Amino acid sequence: MTTTREELAHRLHDAARAWLDEGLTEAAHAAGAAPPATPGAVPAWELRFASAGRHCGPEHADSVRALLLTEARADPDTLSRLYRHGTAAERRAVLLALPSLVPGPTALPLVEDALRTNDTRLVAAAVGPYAATHLDPHAWRHAVLKCLFTGVPVDTVADLPRRARHDTELARMLRDHADERTAAGRPVPADLHRVLALTVPPEES
Repeated sequence: MTTTREELAHRLHDAARAWLDEGLTEAAHAAGAAPPATPGAVPAWELRFASAGRHCGPEHADSVRALLLTEARADPDTLSRLYRHGTAAERRAVLLALPSLVPGPTALPLVEDALRTNDTRLVAAAVGPYAATHLDPHAWRHAVLKCLFTGVPVDTVADLPRRARHDTELARMLRDHADERTAAGRPVPADLHRVLALTVPPEES
C-alpha cells in the first residue's frame, strides 16, 4: 500500500527522509525537461527509483517509487523503460503507478507482460485498477484465471464484482478449469466458486 509524502516523512529515519527529499527535487526538475544530453545517461531520479529499497527500506519502497514517478510525471516511454530494465520490485512499482500516470490503454503491454509471468507479486499488481479499466473482456477473463492458477487471491482483482457480473463466458471458463482440476484429482480453489457466483445471470440467482 502506498502512502503520501507527509506520511512517509514520519516513518523514515532522517537520512532516508533527506535522500527522498533530494530525489523528489530531482524528479520535479526532470518533469517535462529535455532528455539528458549524453546518450545513455540515466536521470538521477531514475537511479534513486532503482535504489529506493536500499535507502528507505523495502517496506517503504513502493511508496517511495510511486512518489518519484508522480513527481517526475513519468510518461509511458519512461515507465516502459523502467519496467523492462527493472527488478521484480521495480516492475511492481511501475504497475501500481499506472492508474495515476497513464489515462489511456498505452501501458497495457506492461500489464500483459506481467500476466505472462508466474511471479505472484507482478500478477497481483497487474490486476489492479488499470487492468480493470483497460483490459478487454477476453484478456481480463484470462487474468482472473491466471490468479486462480498462481494462487493470487481474487480479492486483488480490482472491480471484480462489476466485471464478472453475468459474464457467461467467464463462467464457462471457470467451470472448465474446475472440471480439469477435479479430473486431475486436485482441489478446486474456493476463490473459483466465489467468482463463479458473481457470474450467475439474474434469472438463475
